[in-house]
Amino acid sequence: MTSTVPAVGTRMAEGPALQAVLLDMDGTLVDTEGFWWDTEVEVFARLGHTLEDAWRNVVVGGPMTRSAAFLIEATGARISIPELTVLLNDGFEERIGRSLPLMPGAGRLLGELAAQGIPTALVSATHRRVMDRILASLGSQHFALTVAGDDVARTKPHPDPYLLAAAGLGADPARCAVIEDTATGVAAAEAAGCRVVAVPSITPIAPAPGRTIVTTLEEVDLAFLRDLVALPASA
Repeated sequence: MTSTVPAVGTRMAEGPALQAVLLDMDGTLVDTEGFWWDTEVEVFARLGHTLEDAWRNVVVGGPMTRSAAFLIEATGARISIPELTVLLNDGFEERIGRSLPLMPGAGRLLGELAAQGIPTALVSATHRRVMDRILASLGSQHFALTVAGDDVARTKPHPDPYLLAAAGLGADPARCAVIEDTATGVAAAEAAGCRVVAVPSITPIAPAPGRTIVTTLEEVDLAFLRDLVALPASA
């Protein structure tokens, strides 16, 4: 999709009501963050390089181009970013074709949001070709809108994906609840002015004003998200 991303703060909150829920995909709804790392390890092994475990925390949750550039520089592999991107997407798609486990509580939460008619968007740094494969398993009926990493010029940690999703749903970002599992995604949502629930998957997420951290999606339901949006921003 192509759209102009509105500037942060161009829309004003008109009331405390929850207007939309915007959800990250990998590591938030589907247990696939490990799939990405396993794919990266495998691809670089074929290229003759071994990835260090510490690098996993660097590449998790970010756009593929950033991750690819970091790993190329770190290993000295002789491959271009576009070439590596194709290999990573191919490897990841092969993995999700075998298994696509949901995160605990994800199916129940999506069902509740759909049953209550809450506008919901899927917002990911993952490329469209992979997102659509996962969406087929998640159920496209759960989402009024999807934003992939290559749908915007600047993906997470920039606010553009979440601003685009909120605008597409006709919602004020300040009245949107975002659910994310990485610091990169949390940064994007907070920069967009959204209220954030962090469910850390691979790496910890530090507490901050206006940020709610839970252990699992099983702690999150519609009442929880409505209360979150109604809280003062500094709470």
